Amino acid sequence: MSVVLTISALRSRAREGAVTAKVRAQVDDLIRKEDRNAKPFWELKLRDGGDALSLKAWNSSPNFAVCEELDRGDSVEVEGEFSIGSYGLDAQRWTLRYLTKDEERQLFEGDSETRAVNEADFASVTRLVESIREPRLSLLCQTFLAEFGPRFRRAAAARNNHHAFRGGLLRHTAQMMISADAICGVYPALNRDLLLAGTLFHDSGKLWEMCPPENGFEVPRELRGELLGHITIGIELVNSLWRKIATEEWKSLQPASEDIRAHLLHLVAAHHGELEYGSPVEPKTPEAIALHYIDNLDARLEMIFTAYKKQPEIAPGVRERVWALNVSPVNALPAWEASGEDTAGA
Repeated sequence: MSVVLTISALRSRAREGAVTAKVRAQVDDLIRKEDRNAKPFWELKLRDGGDALSLKAWNSSPNFAVCEELDRGDSVEVEGEFSIGSYGLDAQRWTLRYLTKDEERQLFEGDSETRAVNEADFASVTRLVESIREPRLSLLCQTFLAEFGPRFRRAAAARNNHHAFRGGLLRHTAQMMISADAICGVYPALNRDLLLAGTLFHDSGKLWEMCPPENGFEVPRELRGELLGHITIGIELVNSLWRKIATEEWKSLQPASEDIRAHLLHLVAAHHGELEYGSPVEPKTPEAIALHYIDNLDARLEMIFTAYKKQPEIAPGVRERVWALNVSPVNALPAWEASGEDTAGA
């Protein structure tokens, strides 16, 4: 009996040879094309929570008629013999069926590992938000999580390159907040509360720029996101929530509320680091500088770790070029582990 695998796990196993398996995914796109002999075929693009796969249904195959009945957004299971060819992961012989409602629900919730990671990430973000002592920043961050938690947990951080999957924004933000907290231990002059709040909100505009629907993996293009971009939307969100929760008591607090708000907005505005990369202003405070580099570090590490899983080797230990990194990644050096002989005299 074939085992059900994620597309990413299937891709990894197929590198070692052909594998018979099942994949559950959503129809991302369905394109009718013609080959060089003008014979029609379907290109079926499938997507799950972490990867994508393209299959072809030739007009001589029973799957050609099956694809005629499919629509974008359908949830399906594909079973077949998969292998890595010159065009990547593919299947020569495969069958398709629609998922039941219960199977569809499980697909969008993710497998047990995906759910566990999402829960752990949200718990990390919540814990760090609760550790913020400055009352205005604390209330602002808690209000954001209370009002937009479900949307935050399913948004992607990008369409390509890094954390480009359902739940990717939460993963990216959680890792950044953990890093920010650690860096404050090395550089105690940093305003920890401000840096944590800025990290939480830095990509918050992506909730309206890169958020899949509740029952979907595709990241749609919304008018607001296209016209404004996530930095502008994030600034608007901070201002909106700030006005909503502000009280008269804040006027007696120091630093002044308007100074705190301005510094937080600067972190959101400057996190891309340079004007040519989309920030309207460059980092001008210690926290803004720290946030920019934490963001860049997490994104670049995610891209290289993903390359180890997805990019084929073009030479021993060397992966196919990752254009966003502008390099051909080299396999990482394994960590040293003590052998029995090394520890015998300890």
